[in-house]
Amino acid sequence: MAPMSSRTRLAALASLSALALAGLSGCGSEGQDPASSDTTPTQAADPSDDAGEPSEPASDDTDANTTTVPVYFVGETPQGQRLFREFRKVESDNPAAEALALMTAGDALDPDYDTLYPSGSFASVDIADDMITVGLPDESWTTAPDGMSDDQARLAAQQLVYTVQGVTQKRVPVSITLDGAPADLFGLAGQVSNDPELDVRALVNITAPEEGASVSGSFTASGVSSSFEATTPWEIRKGGADGEVVKDGFATAEGWMDKLYPWETEVDVSGLPAGDYTFVAMTDDPSDGEGGGPTVETKSITIK
Repeated sequence: MAPMSSRTRLAALASLSALALAGLSGCGSEGQDPASSDTTPTQAADPSDDAGEPSEPASDDTDANTTTVPVYFVGETPQGQRLFREFRKVESDNPAAEALALMTAGDALDPDYDTLYPSGSFASVDIADDMITVGLPDESWTTAPDGMSDDQARLAAQQLVYTVQGVTQKRVPVSITLDGAPADLFGLAGQVSNDPELDVRALVNITAPEEGASVSGSFTASGVSSSFEATTPWEIRKGGADGEVVKDGFATAEGWMDKLYPWETEVDVSGLPAGDYTFVAMTDDPSDGEGGGPTVETKSITIK
């Protein structure tokens, strides 16, 4: 596996044309928009994989200068490296470029996430009705860096595709250019589309609580999963991810097997002492570990 790049956030130069969004959707079919570490997220969505139309762009952000976008990072799962999503607030004048700057730098809130991209960022992002065009920073990105496998190159391309499609709310192809001419990304074809979710995304992903959230009383936990019989077990562990389980339960997602489906549940922490905990969500594992074990996602939280 190739070494991950540093988390230094690098600025992106963006040229956005025909950008048709004013935020993200209030639809609950894909996830939620974390407003801050101290508040319960409000809903936002990526475009649906099985419905050809994206969700209507909408947001309840009170700051007109920012909008909330999905950014895809890479993490480890029993199936190997997969994509994990975070919702992030960015400047609203060029959200696609801001999202790609976070993505390429591996600038994630969750320390378990990183990026497959080398140092640098895309030079431009242009949005049209039937195509998203991104410009490479230089010729070095036309071939895979030393140590990057073919699988990692393809997953890096999916990081890009899922992020810009989520920002623009359009499931359209992504065209790669260098100085305005068609080019390859890491030796792949110069035009890439989204692969099926179950081939590239982690089988469970927590949307709320976000990393570092403060909670009290009870809170709404949510995310997406594809888990046996739509069951998504969860736990609260004292301290870190390997700590003692002090509370557990499960959420029932809206479906399973063919794609990721949303899940949501209320978690009562009123009986737990104040302190640092870890919220854990996982896939149900009827094989009892024979298939590589469950996919596990964790978020550090503080109970007030």
